[in-house]
Parts: sequence; C-alpha cells; structure tokens
Amino acid sequence: MIRFLGLCVQNFIKCIKYIFSGQVRFSSVLNQAAIISYDSLPISLIIAFIAAAVITIQVSKQFLMSGAEAYIGGSITLIMIREIAPGFVALAIGARAGTAISAEIANMQVTSQIDAIKTLKIDPVGYYFSPRIIAAAITVPMVVLLAEFVGIMGGRLVAEAAINLHPARYMQTAWLWLHLRDVYISIFKACMFGIVIALVCATQGYETKGGAKEVGISTTRAAILSTVYMLCTDFIINFVFYIA
Repeated sequence: MIRFLGLCVQNFIKCIKYIFSGQVRFSSVLNQAAIISYDSLPISLIIAFIAAAVITIQVSKQFLMSGAEAYIGGSITLIMIREIAPGFVALAIGARAGTAISAEIANMQVTSQIDAIKTLKIDPVGYYFSPRIIAAAITVPMVVLLAEFVGIMGGRLVAEAAINLHPARYMQTAWLWLHLRDVYISIFKACMFGIVIALVCATQGYETKGGAKEVGISTTRAAILSTVYMLCTDFIINFVFYIA
C-alpha cells in the first residue's frame, strides 16, 4: 500500500508537469469526460435517489412520533450534501469508469503500446493519465451536484408519500439547513474523489505486467484500491473541515 501510494504521488507529479507544459489536448479531455462522468450519470442519479428514499423511509416514522417531521427535509439535505451524494457517486464512478480506465491502460501495457509511445519520446504517464485526471476533477463535481438535487427531491417525494408531509414544510427546513459552506466542501470532495479514482486506477493499470489474466486481476485490484483511497480521502477531508 505504501509503495503504491508512492507510485501514485510520483505519477501525479509527472501529470502536473505535463499539464503545465501545455501538451494536453482538449479533445482528449472531452472524450474522457464523456467516458468517466456522462456515461456514469444515470446510475449515479439512480443510486442517489434510492439512497435518499431509503434514508427518508428510515427516519420519517421516528421524526413523526417525536413531532419533528418538519425537520426531515433539513436532515436529508444535510446528509445528501455532506456525505451520501459525494460518496455514492464516487463509488459508482469508480466501479464503472475507474475499472475501465485500469483495464484500458493495463491492456496497453501488456500489448506493448506503452513501449511504443516511449519510443516516440512521449511521457506515457502524462499522455495517458493527464486527460483522465483533468476530466474526472472537473466532471465528477457536476455529477455530484445533480445527485444532490435528485436526492433532496427524492426525499421530498418519499416523505410526502410515506407520512403525508407537505412539500412546503420539507423545503422550508431544507433551505434553512442548507449552507453554502457544505456545498463548497461537497464540490471539493467530489473533485478530490475524481482525482483519486483516475490516478489510482490509471496507476494500477500502468503497473500491470503479464497477459490477459493479469489485466483482469489488475482491474479488480484497481476497484478495491480506489475505494480504499477514496474513503481515506473522505476521512481526511471530514476531519480537516468539520473537526480540526
């Protein structure tokens, strides 16, 4: 784990240098943005809606029995923005797009396409990693914002259906508990999650050696590592912004 973390840091530094050298093509970034976030948008929004619906069902009865049903909207809003939307969207993108990144680069490695790029005196890390990192850092926050909206609105629908809570009462506390600071932290989280997913999965694919069997093993390992590093990043961000 420590060795792999060191490789990720080294590759990230190479990508930063490559980006500031002005060699990254806009078309590559746009293509990767579509692969990473646009194609993952439906499943991300479905997960956000279901998560909000389940949480609303779980808390509605308890809030109703204590006479605090008006606070359901604020609670769902806070939960979705602070944790559920960024975390679940990142997990969905990591499972779908992250593994695809790892498999693609691993396949290039085992078929010697990476070596062919090196013969042209092109840095393969910068060439392959940079567009994916930029695309993930920009577009994952966009998906998260949409997921937050869908989750909050989904909670409103379920609360109305489950305990007949008036939408106005739901939205009143939703707006009351909504703070721009939480939205900014959520966007920052999503940006960092996108970078971590793209960097970890690309690094795992780049380190693949062998044949087709190793590509499958590397892809599985990329999914696990991206999840672990994303959760560690989530813990650090929460500690810095909400505790320290």
